[in-house]
Amino acid sequence: SLLEKYEAKEIELSYILNILGIPRRRFFKILKSYREDKNNFSIDYKRNNSNNKIGKEVEDNILTELKTEKDLIKAEDNPIRSYNYSYIKDRLEEKYKNKVSLPTIIDRAKKGRFYINKPKSKAHDREVVTNYVGELIQHDSSHYKWSPYADKKWYLILFVLG
Repeated sequence: SLLEKYEAKEIELSYILNILGIPRRRFFKILKSYREDKNNFSIDYKRNNSNNKIGKEVEDNILTELKTEKDLIKAEDNPIRSYNYSYIKDRLEEKYKNKVSLPTIIDRAKKGRFYINKPKSKAHDREVVTNYVGELIQHDSSHYKWSPYADKKWYLILFVLG
């Protein structure tokens, strides 16, 4: 083996590091393990279970929160048009004490058909009013139900003076 040849000084360290593609520190940890028990030495991977799987309960919690968001999106008088995955992540931590990564939530949304592709943005109509050269007033108005829990819609009127 490479370790035996290294101990017998038949090959150089740089050659072994190049072949194995590991740093010096890792090589010497392996060499130490080898020297401690040469007969039973192995670098086999010992993990039997995956450490990145989430439990059934956490899966169910993710789907529950996605369904709640879906109900808000489907409400026609609601300005929400897409899922807020960061909010779902925060809800899972606060309500269920589940720590789940954002990519996991998005992956489950895609698998559960909760994922909505972002629509292409449309040109926004604006009215530009001027009284003299150099004056610019830009006006924009929106009529929305700003909160999904509000009972009425509100106007937002915006003027930008330039």
